[in-house]
Amino acid sequence: MTRADQRWHLMGVPVDPVTMSQAVARCLHLVREAGRPRLVMTPNPEIVVMAQRDGELMDALRQADLLAPDGVGLLWASRKLGCPLPERVAGIDLAGRVLAWAAANDVPVYLLGGRAGVARDAAARLQQRYRGLRIVGWHHGYFSHRESEEICRQVVRSGAKILLVGMGAPRQEKWMVRHRRQLQGVGLIMAVGGSLDVFAGRFRRAPALVRAVGLEWLFRLLQQPWRWRRMLALVRFARLVWGRRVAKC
Repeated sequence: MTRADQRWHLMGVPVDPVTMSQAVARCLHLVREAGRPRLVMTPNPEIVVMAQRDGELMDALRQADLLAPDGVGLLWASRKLGCPLPERVAGIDLAGRVLAWAAANDVPVYLLGGRAGVARDAAARLQQRYRGLRIVGWHHGYFSHRESEEICRQVVRSGAKILLVGMGAPRQEKWMVRHRRQLQGVGLIMAVGGSLDVFAGRFRRAPALVRAVGLEWLFRLLQQPWRWRRMLALVRFARLVWGRRVAKC
């Protein structure tokens, strides 16, 4: 793990050593900035493993304006490699804080991702949760490459200043970078993975105690057993970290 200009790199993947409060402050600063849309991504161990073999994903991560460390595995790796990160910044919590600010400041939001009906249901539940939240549009994430341009036009026409993209890694990160220029007027584009499913009530999030002891991944696996193959990435991640640690010694 290396550090350069305050941004650290874990096996080539950049990570910003921020706390939750610092990440929130950074997001609010980015959404207020004029110019091109700003990108927020939340790398976790699975994404780090993917990026070792996927050059386009690695490039997309390196273009993000904020990379908040999601997943206790990143914290473990950072300690093992001698550059401890301050804390985990879960993408769903970061998105929730940003949405609370948007509701308080009348900043319009667009939801993109999930299966048919997920973004719509997430919008309804989020507006109940955050009084005054203005969600100006939503669209499912199961669209073709050719449909992307029209979806970008819909987002821009909606007047949204914040766009939450929940299409899963690595698709969402690549899509954000590919279509950034077509989303002029949007201040902040944030990758949120499966958060829209949770916001919509499709899946429960792990209780706070389970999250505190670092077993949120196990809770998700029990709810979504078909994810077991993806969980193998955690084993590969641990092997990569151990290999770097041995090499460093």
